[in-house]
Amino acid sequence: MMAQPAPPLIFSPARRLAVRRRMLRAQLNPGAPRYLLADMVDDVTERLAFLRHDPRRVLVIGDLGEAGAALAGPECEVTGLDPATGFDQEQPFPVADFDTVISLGTLDTANDLPGALIHLRHAAAPGGLLLASFVAAGSLENLRAAMLAADGERPGPRIHPMVDVRAAGQLLQRAGWRDPVADVRSLQVRFSSLNSLVTDLRAQGLSNTLARPGPALSRQQLSVAKEQFGSGTTETFEILTLTGRR
Repeated sequence: MMAQPAPPLIFSPARRLAVRRRMLRAQLNPGAPRYLLADMVDDVTERLAFLRHDPRRVLVIGDLGEAGAALAGPECEVTGLDPATGFDQEQPFPVADFDTVISLGTLDTANDLPGALIHLRHAAAPGGLLLASFVAAGSLENLRAAMLAADGERPGPRIHPMVDVRAAGQLLQRAGWRDPVADVRSLQVRFSSLNSLVTDLRAQGLSNTLARPGPALSRQQLSVAKEQFGSGTTETFEILTLTGRR
């Protein structure tokens, strides 16, 4: 049997680890922005209630403690893992047999997303439920426009490629999940400036982790980007959620 070719290295594991660790440090500051994770946690808890799924043994990845705190109790055991500790979602998991597997804001930078979804399935018990959310295609259109304006005729790789809802559903099926569902919702946030957006992105682990990022913006390019982005600009985050059963 021929070996499967390795997936292309779109994201740098070292940069991804550094970004995640910087995010955890930023989250220690009072008032650090956490609206993306908060939205994902609220959505997960609502889905569990709607599905009448009563978790007993839960794996939570990328949680920062919020989902775990909401679920943990005398009858619910929660195991938390995070890429900041060196946990690699693209490798077999050290633990398994969870009735609920939750991933929050980490799958968007997986080089091998089908493989990561397969590892999540192997971590689930038969009949176990998957709930995975991350920022997806259609997000940050104003930032993209600002970067294109700054780069001019030679646009550089500055913003991650993102998964769209149709492709996500197909990936769930490919990974072997039963009853696969992919849906997307919008979260709109108003920013006073490009600087405020960048600060929020860094604090929430959405900095550039590309294996081959573009060169830093020059002062002139940065000025063009700030002017293009403007002030009082509403940016949209499209949050994709994948659900399925093992």
